[in-house]
Amino acid sequence: MIAVVDYGAGNLRNVCKALEHVGATVTLTSDPRELERAGKIVLPGVGAFADCLHGLQSRGLFEPLRELALAGKPLLGICVGMQLLMSVGEEMGEWPGLNLIPGRVARFQFADSQPGPQRLKVPHIGWNQITPKQDHPLIAGVKAGSYAYFVHSYHPVVSDPAHVVAVTDYGYEFPSVIARGAVWGIQFHPEKSQDTGLAMLRNFIRF
Repeated sequence: MIAVVDYGAGNLRNVCKALEHVGATVTLTSDPRELERAGKIVLPGVGAFADCLHGLQSRGLFEPLRELALAGKPLLGICVGMQLLMSVGEEMGEWPGLNLIPGRVARFQFADSQPGPQRLKVPHIGWNQITPKQDHPLIAGVKAGSYAYFVHSYHPVVSDPAHVVAVTDYGYEFPSVIARGAVWGIQFHPEKSQDTGLAMLRNFIRF
């Protein structure tokens, strides 16, 4: 069974439906005991880092989620859920993340002197390509240059390049798929990314 963490974020039902579509048995829960019983955990998220953080904390999910991940339970973060895996988020102040993958979450910054299209629009919305940086079970069978659907203004800045599975270019390269042990993260929305996203969700449930 896969537990999808319900901490008040939007788009949870679409994530559940996508997981069920690729063969998962899913429970949507805000109960830490359900997280303990689950074989794997998915942490979705849309909106602001701080709001999602407070949603976890107010439901008593922050520490149990961190402890289960540190104990080796597979955890997949999606969009802001991916960002919460990091050490620090910089959206509207500085906020602590789960600190499961060292690094920070920073806003897109574009220099005025940048060649080509200057000062790209933020948020980054729409289809963009992912480029693998290493072999990893999460992207098994996903071709280089595959397209995925993004909606975000902030992106991870990962401390250790070994934790970067794939990157995407939006003015500059940023990590769009990250992993450390059994903790995996996807910046884009796999539930909106058609075959690419479904393949990655399928890889997670088969891991």
